[in-house]
This record gives sequence, C-alpha cells and structure tokens, in this order.
Amino acid sequence: MKSNKPLNGLGALGALSGLVYSTETGRTCPDCRQAKADCRCGRPVLPKGDGVVRVSRETKGRAGKGVTLVKGVPLDAEGLVALGKELKTACGSGGTVKDGVIEVQGDHCERVVELLKKKEPKWQVKRAGG
Repeated sequence: MKSNKPLNGLGALGALSGLVYSTETGRTCPDCRQAKADCRCGRPVLPKGDGVVRVSRETKGRAGKGVTLVKGVPLDAEGLVALGKELKTACGSGGTVKDGVIEVQGDHCERVVELLKKKEPKWQVKRAGG
C-alpha cells in the first residue's frame, strides 16, 4: 500500500545526499556543511600517517619536469602552506600545496631533507624513492 507521507520534495535518495562541493565556496565540511575554511566543527584536520615525513622526486604527468614532493607532514592546512612557502623560498623555486602534499618545483630533495631536519628535529625525515 502506498504511503501519503511527503518526502519534502527530495525524493527517495534526497535524505541520503549531502553537499560535498559548491562552486561558490569550494569544498564543504560533511558535518556542518560550511566551507572547509569556515568549518565550525572545531576538529583540526590533520593528515593520518605513520609519523614519517617522506621527501621524493616525481616526474609523472609533468612533461618530464621534476618536482620534489613532501608527504606525511603532521601539520594542518595553514601550517602546510607556511612550511611550503619556507621551503620554496629556501630552494629559490615555485611550488604549491595540494591534498596535504607540498610540491616544490625542481629536484631539491637533499636540500629539503636537510631543511626539515634542522627545522623540526623531532620529525623522522626520510628520502623516499630512488
């Protein structure tokens, strides 16, 4: 028998959906549905890992141009951006921070490893990949 209860015009799957991305604000928090920058959940979002900061070099998908990748840094988004800026300045090159990974243009692995060891002696910094 059919029910006459309205589903608020959302349909059967409407109750399951949640806004994940908005063209106006970008990524949104699944809990409070605010922009990630304005999230009011109060939970700091730290990358999960094994506690090892890995520095590697990669050329895949970059037309043969090498970049130095820094993964596993136990900092929040703002700390990653600040550390990325410091590393880029020290290496004299450009770069970015994407999805918790710091990218520095060029092959600066040894310099980045030394800088990270001096900056944070408690971090275990390793050179990853060949």
